[in-house]
Amino acid sequence: MIDVDPESFLVIAAVSALAAFVSAFLGRRIAVPVVVLEILAGIVVGPELLGLVQPDDFVDFFASLGLGMLFFFAGYEIDFERIRGVPLRLAVVGWLISLAVAYSLGGLLALAGVVLSLVFTGSAMATTAIGTLIPILSDAGELRTRFGTYLLAAGAAGEFGPILLITLVFSAKSTAGNALILVMFIVLAAITAVVAVRGVTRGWAMLERTLEASSQPAIRIAVLLVFSLAALAASLGLDLLLGGFVAGVIARLALRGREVHVLESKLTAVGYGFLIPFFFISSGVKFNLTALTEDPVRLLELPLFLALFLVVRGAPALLLYRRVLDGFDRVALALFSATELPLVVAITTIAVDHGHMRSSTAASLVGAAILSTMLYPLLALRLRRDRARDSVPDDRTVSAEIG
Repeated sequence: MIDVDPESFLVIAAVSALAAFVSAFLGRRIAVPVVVLEILAGIVVGPELLGLVQPDDFVDFFASLGLGMLFFFAGYEIDFERIRGVPLRLAVVGWLISLAVAYSLGGLLALAGVVLSLVFTGSAMATTAIGTLIPILSDAGELRTRFGTYLLAAGAAGEFGPILLITLVFSAKSTAGNALILVMFIVLAAITAVVAVRGVTRGWAMLERTLEASSQPAIRIAVLLVFSLAALAASLGLDLLLGGFVAGVIARLALRGREVHVLESKLTAVGYGFLIPFFFISSGVKFNLTALTEDPVRLLELPLFLALFLVVRGAPALLLYRRVLDGFDRVALALFSATELPLVVAITTIAVDHGHMRSSTAASLVGAAILSTMLYPLLALRLRRDRARDSVPDDRTVSAEIG
């Protein structure tokens, strides 16, 4: 049995609502991602400050569900028809370069005694949080722009690549064993995708008629898909992030050409309105503020990692996109790509649990990720303020620009 702390649950629900109101109020003046406010609120109400919320299994359970839903939306936002070709190719090459740079810098930090593991530290620095920024990008009109095509591709590579790393490298099993299990998962996910596509094709008329009905079959099927694949991934010894991400990709494929605003709005309400805030607030509750502040030398790691995020994820954007984006857009892409948060939290949690990272290093990485999500998108949006009216080219236009 899981012990339930109703007071902690109520406080989390309350600060979730408060963070949403503050984000909406600030949105008139400055675009602050609500997830940043949720983490900061979690720190305030957590044991490090007010002590109103204590970490427990009940909150962790909802946080895990929220994490799965978060990566469902990360997978759902990937429109392969749009980003295929040059944008996806540049994104994959850019992430591989980022990974090499991150591991090199992680190795230097490990040799200097700053960190314990170059693999965990480097992997955390090579992530991207584009999925977290989708609401801001949508409000700014960036998702349907030419620039947005390259940004979404870079975000897809920066999120899916680290998820595979978590799956293949960070598990207690051997890499070969994980690879075999991953192949099994992919086969089962492919079968699920075929069934989902055929089911939606045959039953779409019925699902569309019930979008406003109290039974909500479309929403229930989508939630079932997320939790089924997350449970399958967990039962195979893989990370639930992979299950949530693949569920999002399958949902996008099944609904191709049938995307309905009402359906997406209701999925967003379930995810961002209820489950996902639990993950971010819980992350704030568990944030080790004491480990970050008790040693002034360790506190310097925070600005160091904030700068390294920009080097690791921003430098490839400046170098690889010279023939398709102008200087201002490349800088904006670098800033967006250097925005990191959910996967940094996931990777540092795994690293600390397995003794591969100090609590102070994890706190510095998460703190830097919070700052990156607060600062870098604001700078990028300022650069893009007068450029969001450009059009989305088709693949022939992009290929012509490259060639």
